Amino acid sequence: MDSSQLLGITTFTYLFSTLLYVAILVFKTPKIGSLATAFTAIAWLIQTGGIALRWVESYEMGIGHAPLTNMYESVVFFAWTIIALYLLIEWKFKIKIIGAFATPFAFLAMAYASFSGDISKSISPLVPALQSNWLIAHVVTCFIGYAAFAVAAALGIMYVIKNRSNDNLLPPLPVIDDLVHKTIVFGFIWLTAGIITGAIWANSAWGTYWSWDPKETWSLITWFFYAITLHARYTRGWAGTRIAFLAIFGFVSVLFTYYGVNFLLSGLHSYGSG
Repeated sequence: MDSSQLLGITTFTYLFSTLLYVAILVFKTPKIGSLATAFTAIAWLIQTGGIALRWVESYEMGIGHAPLTNMYESVVFFAWTIIALYLLIEWKFKIKIIGAFATPFAFLAMAYASFSGDISKSISPLVPALQSNWLIAHVVTCFIGYAAFAVAAALGIMYVIKNRSNDNLLPPLPVIDDLVHKTIVFGFIWLTAGIITGAIWANSAWGTYWSWDPKETWSLITWFFYAITLHARYTRGWAGTRIAFLAIFGFVSVLFTYYGVNFLLSGLHSYGSG
């Protein structure tokens, strides 16, 4: 069994987990929460094995690099990080219903990676700009931030639904609001680290810390968006629906920074679209 097969299994297992979590919400069956979590954890472990095996396969091909260097690999890692963060939140706060909003993001990412014809699934040699010890540091820090913002958006959606429907299965609004805030703070810290490591990497690769490349520019726009969101909360007391919608809209900026720039704007990061 190769890495592609393991990652394909992951895709369908995340779909099944998503359906179980949604069933809890739609059919009011909280008893299946443990089953949904079990399938999610199993899928995550299978995905971990798939990522590790792809890394081994790259060495067997004589290429030998971390599976984080093209769009396919980054989307897979994005989904992996979303689930890792979600499972950590569920374990810490004991709120399984968050899975109905968070796991769909991971499933959609894996479905895109598995079935899209826009991206290559092959393992390729690194271009010179990626041959750096800063590769893993930059990608990992950025994607932990991206995953946190994905979960924050999921929580924002949950807040809006709870506010409008007052569903008893969903946590109280203050609890969701607090989770949205904490997740945004967590993501903001990691995105900041990602921008810093990216700047150091850029200097080693291109001789400048900042070149106003489209990816760099949109990363900065996204950073300012969340900085303003946090500033508004701390100084203006923004909370509740305002922060929920900002979490949702902020993730749109994240998606454009991560995905849209690669395919719609040319620049130094265009190699990541392959």
